[in-house]
Amino acid sequence: MSDDYETLIGKGWVYVVEEEDAILGLLVLILEPNAMLLDNVAVASSSKGTGVGRRLLEYAKQSARAAGYRVIRLYTHETMTENLALYGRIGYTETHRAEEVGLKRVFMAKLLA
Repeated sequence: MSDDYETLIGKGWVYVVEEEDAILGLLVLILEPNAMLLDNVAVASSSKGTGVGRRLLEYAKQSARAAGYRVIRLYTHETMTENLALYGRIGYTETHRAEEVGLKRVFMAKLLA
């Protein structure tokens, strides 16, 4: 939550789902040398269960393909078991676990066809 969103927006790395002037979801995609990093995906509480999150994840995958990447990667906190299960169901596999800035993270990647 302490990311510099002004800089991320300036680089064109932030995408939103908006409806009637309300932001329903947010996606941050960062271009890296060997993979696209899905740095953040968030859905407004009022939009949970409506498919906004899945639309954002699909957009991330399509964006990575369009940019020529064969891999998209992400990380989440190890206690986010619902996220881990969802990412596993949609084709992400765990690559490793590590502690960064005091957070225990699970790193995952998905090969793009």
